[in-house]
Amino acid sequence: MPMQQPENVDRDPLETQEWLDALQSVLEKEGAERAHFLMDQLIHHARMAGDDMPISATTPYINTIPLDKEERSAGNMELEHRIRALMRWNAMAIVMNANKESSELGGHIASFASAATLYDVAFNHFFHGKTDDHGGDLVYFQGHSSPGIYARAFIEGRLSEEQLYKFRQEVDGGGLSSYPHPWLMPDFWQFPTVSMGLGPLMAIYQARFMRYLQHRELAHTDNRKVWAFLGDGETDEPESLGAISMAGREQLDNLIFVINCNLQRLDGPVRGNGKIIQELEGVFRGAGWNVIKVIWGRWWDRLLLKDKTGLLLKRMEEVVDGEYQTYKSKDGAYVRQHFFGKYPELLELVADMSDDDIWRLNRGGHDPFKMFAAYSAAMKHKGQPTVILAKTVKGYGMGEAGEGQNPTHQQKKIGEEALRKFRDRFNIPVTDEQLPNLPFVRPAEDSQEMKYLRERGAAMGTLPARKPLSEPLTIPELSAFDALLKDSEGREFSTTMAFVRLLSVLVKDKNIGKKIVPIVPDESRTFGMEGMFRQLGIFSQVGQLYTPEDADQLMFYKESSTGQILQEGINEAGGMADWIAAATSYANNGTAMIPFYIYYSMFGFQRIGDMAWAAGDLRARGFLVGGTAGRTTLNGEGLQHQDGHSHLQAAMIPNCVSYDPTFAYELAVIVHDGMRRMYHNQEDVFYYLTVMNENYAHPAMPKGAEEGIIKGMYKFSAGKAKAKAKVQLLGSGTILREVIAAAELLEKDFGVSADVWSVTSYNELRREGIDCERWNTLHPEAKPRVSYVEQCLDAKIPVISATDYIRSYSDQIRPFVKAHYKTLGTDGFGRSDTRKKLRGFFEVDRHYVAITALKALADEGAIPASEVSKAIKLYKINPDKPNPTTV
Repeated sequence: MPMQQPENVDRDPLETQEWLDALQSVLEKEGAERAHFLMDQLIHHARMAGDDMPISATTPYINTIPLDKEERSAGNMELEHRIRALMRWNAMAIVMNANKESSELGGHIASFASAATLYDVAFNHFFHGKTDDHGGDLVYFQGHSSPGIYARAFIEGRLSEEQLYKFRQEVDGGGLSSYPHPWLMPDFWQFPTVSMGLGPLMAIYQARFMRYLQHRELAHTDNRKVWAFLGDGETDEPESLGAISMAGREQLDNLIFVINCNLQRLDGPVRGNGKIIQELEGVFRGAGWNVIKVIWGRWWDRLLLKDKTGLLLKRMEEVVDGEYQTYKSKDGAYVRQHFFGKYPELLELVADMSDDDIWRLNRGGHDPFKMFAAYSAAMKHKGQPTVILAKTVKGYGMGEAGEGQNPTHQQKKIGEEALRKFRDRFNIPVTDEQLPNLPFVRPAEDSQEMKYLRERGAAMGTLPARKPLSEPLTIPELSAFDALLKDSEGREFSTTMAFVRLLSVLVKDKNIGKKIVPIVPDESRTFGMEGMFRQLGIFSQVGQLYTPEDADQLMFYKESSTGQILQEGINEAGGMADWIAAATSYANNGTAMIPFYIYYSMFGFQRIGDMAWAAGDLRARGFLVGGTAGRTTLNGEGLQHQDGHSHLQAAMIPNCVSYDPTFAYELAVIVHDGMRRMYHNQEDVFYYLTVMNENYAHPAMPKGAEEGIIKGMYKFSAGKAKAKAKVQLLGSGTILREVIAAAELLEKDFGVSADVWSVTSYNELRREGIDCERWNTLHPEAKPRVSYVEQCLDAKIPVISATDYIRSYSDQIRPFVKAHYKTLGTDGFGRSDTRKKLRGFFEVDRHYVAITALKALADEGAIPASEVSKAIKLYKINPDKPNPTTV
């Protein structure tokens, strides 16, 4: 049975008119705010009376700001138009010149062509660079528009013509990166944005982190804005819209989204059968945002004022985006016939207009007057974040070469005739003879354009620009963690608890205590951090408006407007975005912060790996802490939770330094050295540490172990010098304890001596080994360098390695282990059981370590193979059990 449509028939037009007249009277005499209040009261009353009244979150398909409410710019619009035209030309020339060099280089013309006005108006009047009296705005530029940002920087004199000719040609130095990349252009770009969806997500948490700094009196951020520019197609990425409700809930009026609604994604229309602007308006308005739609340019104003019946608006609303895209790929005659031609009254409305006049009817995102009004309203709005939905044309100005056409996103070249039309359309001072050479154009230094640009730059500052803080922090001495360096004297605790104790020391430090940012995704109690609730408080802009149910307990749940802990709920992406904001604060806020983000290790790189890669690009500094780590150590949770590969994922990021410590003193040494490197020496690295939830006793730090801990391995214990055979055993994390036990079994049951090495980082050992190998290759006649692994291990004694991670982790150092080398790891899917059974299942327990060591000795003829068989029987190993990777 078809759904019944709600009745929409006016059964009493006279009464309806009376209500409308009353509302109009209120609008005229008391204003829109009073009218809104009365409407809200009526709706509330109807609902309280039991009427289930749905309310539309969308408004008519016209500009949000009425013509009489538009704020006008005091700028010189004529000069701005000429400068903007040069930016358009130079942006196109950047891409086309690069592809003359090689078609391999690629690039995008159409994205900036559609967004030029959006950026230009913001640059001239709203973006604030860092100055003596302003901390500077943070701008997440839409990545595909980078040629346009370079084009403006060139006209400003910040980039040279030589650099423009080296777009996407970076290897020899002096080139321009394809997209915004702080790693490649550390003085220019603030944020990487071209992994779709990450820019909007990071912008939201960046805006909230600025509030965190303000509330905690660590930085003055109240006059700064965070801007995020994105495309309408990008909003299909879950990350783009996934956190907008948080921004609304937190009332982040320091945040402005600008969505370039050119109606096209890479392959075709974003919503060919619908309206993306209306859809996004509903989504953002429902999430508590202020929504400003900029759909129609000023050439439509006259028609809209003449439309007394609302028929033009009706036609605007019934046309779907796929049709609007088609209109802009045609001409004025086509628009007359297919848009206005549906209704005779609309044809009459435009009867006095030529086809050229109709073609001139512009979209709002290409109208600097409309965009100025929208930005001005967004800047003044209080209590909500703002999103500006600006309708544009993809490939604007490209004409037959790509304007409004489906393939235009990939356009990298334009034919000479289309190029000539582009030049003429925007009045570019390039002759016919110069045209094939695609010269870059910059006004003379004494021109009106350059004088105007300098005036705007002096008033607003310069963006994009990245200006890191250069003052080092005072890091506490290692002795501050003395309790973790000593023998625990039989007291058992996990490395997670060791981390919490270390954090407790740091937050009390007089120099850096306030700069510590603990971040947890709703797992504080899992990690034993609930004691910090009362001590530090959980950050909330409004404080705590309720009495927590555990208020009478010592460790009650405390929220505070000056709270130090960031707690995002079950939200790893949000926690990571918090961490990135804190880890880049030294560059973006002039205030270095020291973030520690602890989470289930399985839900780190595996879930937010793209953000971790962006963190590397961002030159983030801080600590990621993978809690409950290891495939057999987090025993009961099973397959989805048990991490056996996060260190390999960490190894993929060049500036991520990762460690898998076993003992409290190792953790203390690593964190201390990390703080020294990142906050005193100011190296652009970040750390990944794994900590476990298994309790055991911790020995005192062996004398002289610090260097080896940091480099990646040190000798934990030495076997007997005289024995019938000898092996070298390597282990990390909690599995090191199995390795230590295996050494005891080998000596007791088989008279085999074993040196035990604690390997804190196979990743760091591999990197150092590769560096030595590379140097030796490139310096064939010099004395060869010897890797640290080779310096540590005896090349004549078999080496066995066991970890709680897949074998590939410890296999990384195989090229540098010159002895017979066997690895054990937790390859396969996890499952629930006791730690003892899981380690037996994955063949990484003490018995398998011992058997593997004996087999290595037997392979070399040091002992008979029967000894291995004896061990298999002695330790009750089933030699025919399935390979763990198959079950």
